[in-house]
Amino acid sequence: MNQNITPIDPIAFQLGPFQVHWYGVIIGLGIALGLYLVIQESKRLGLHPDTFVDLLVWAIPIAIISARIYYVIFEWDYYAQNPGDIIKVWNGGIAIHGALIGSVATTFVFAKIKGISFWKLTDIAAPSIILGQAIGRWGNFINQEAHGGEVTRAFLENLMLPKFIIDQMYINGTYYHPTFLYESLWNIAGFILLLIIRRKVNIRRGELFLSYVIWYSIGRFFVEGLRTDSLMLTEYLRMAQVISIVLIVMAIAIMVYRRISGHARYAYDEQTNQNVNA
Repeated sequence: MNQNITPIDPIAFQLGPFQVHWYGVIIGLGIALGLYLVIQESKRLGLHPDTFVDLLVWAIPIAIISARIYYVIFEWDYYAQNPGDIIKVWNGGIAIHGALIGSVATTFVFAKIKGISFWKLTDIAAPSIILGQAIGRWGNFINQEAHGGEVTRAFLENLMLPKFIIDQMYINGTYYHPTFLYESLWNIAGFILLLIIRRKVNIRRGELFLSYVIWYSIGRFFVEGLRTDSLMLTEYLRMAQVISIVLIVMAIAIMVYRRISGHARYAYDEQTNQNVNA
């Protein structure tokens, strides 16, 4: 039966000589949905809705480039021998931590130029970011990448997974942990949690984004431990796990510092729009 399993075609459709990959379609869907959500939240908080359109014009390409650079650096032994593959992002191989570094740096510069609070921008964007990550992991599913170690079909069936997921986890004669799914579900739960916090909890400026950083990093740390394609810092240290720990500590420290120093005294108020630039 296993020999009859056909993986999903990674090519969604073709336009003349151009092939459109599912990976790109799924990433694009995540970006589009995220943009819609930030525009709605921007309106609620009195920020011009075109602000994030202007930001994404710069943030998206910079995030993709920085994500690819990050990945290529840690896989340089391969890319040094295959330099033509460096630009082939449609085959996968972009690191989310690289994308976050690029997009956060872009947002910081953009906020300074526009005279808008960096923390306000990131708080608005936080739920959209983690939702986009949840959606984007399905691009890894299509490409049969970012999976975990070997498992049996019975193991996957006991997880009550749909047949199309189980079949797609059959790669070169072996079934693998669907770590893409574990992280996607964790991120969806984080998206819901951030929405609840935003509407129900009296948080301070910057704390929604920092909560996102903490939530995502916790999930990524544990999921990364199951993966077989981790970027390695040393023979035994997985880069994503090290960065996750650093981000958790930094986010908590920043949150505590901003409260103690008084830089995060005000919560967002959709009625009075009472905000400061800190």
